[in-house]
Amino acid sequence: MRDIKVLHLEPTDVCQAACSLCARETDPDFRKDRQHHISISQILRGFDEEKIKKLDKMFMCGNYGDPAAGKHTLEIYREFRRINPNIVLGMNTNGGIQTTFWWYELAKILNQPQDYVVFSIDGLEYTNATYRRNVVWNKLMSNARSFVEAGGSAHWDMLVYRHNQHQVDACEQHARDLGFSWFRAKVSKRPCVNGLESPIGWHIPTPVFGAIDCIALKEQSVYIDAQGRISPCCWLGSRQQNFITDIDAIPTEEKACKIICGQTSIGTVFAQQWQREVELC
Repeated sequence: MRDIKVLHLEPTDVCQAACSLCARETDPDFRKDRQHHISISQILRGFDEEKIKKLDKMFMCGNYGDPAAGKHTLEIYREFRRINPNIVLGMNTNGGIQTTFWWYELAKILNQPQDYVVFSIDGLEYTNATYRRNVVWNKLMSNARSFVEAGGSAHWDMLVYRHNQHQVDACEQHARDLGFSWFRAKVSKRPCVNGLESPIGWHIPTPVFGAIDCIALKEQSVYIDAQGRISPCCWLGSRQQNFITDIDAIPTEEKACKIICGQTSIGTVFAQQWQREVELC
């Protein structure tokens, strides 16, 4: 913990969406009725101000929840910024929750050059909800505009399926029109089910079984989930049962490590995930 430079935080396991391949929908041990919202006081019990001052980056993303649904998300960001003014702050979200004022406030906190919010948007008005179920398009667009117009740096990340692959160019252009900073597109590593189909002409990710190139060790990162549990990374913390808390206890044949961080001639699967990556401004 003395050497941690990057903190990955899941502030809540609440989300309004019902994406068919998300752990919220596929993990039989997950209980939607048991909602958790981690607070800044809980974080500081195990990750005090001196450790926060040494961090290069803190970002929020979820295995089960969307950071924007967290009751204490803005407060956590404010405190990290107060404690460490130079820290990079980031978030991954479906963008379809909270008010436009909330997103305006977030942009005012995430106000440094490298701060960002990744909006996971898988298509346009009539295709995004095919996978991002329950995400209301007009609300998502209003929130994204509010964030960008308040000075926030927004990234559009798109999962490409057969039903939306014809819209990749249009999504990139829409991101440009909205003032987004980046557009990226990739094919999900998760197998297609529930009517989803892999796109034609795109590289389909396959498991890699080589030497493991551990991202957590390389980035000196750690993951804290919505229950306050610490794990080496979100891939090993993506389960309700058998939560791995000690990097030295990871089995050599750990499936998540091999699939995500198996070393190939071009790097790890994790590092080579984007098949289109465009800086827009």
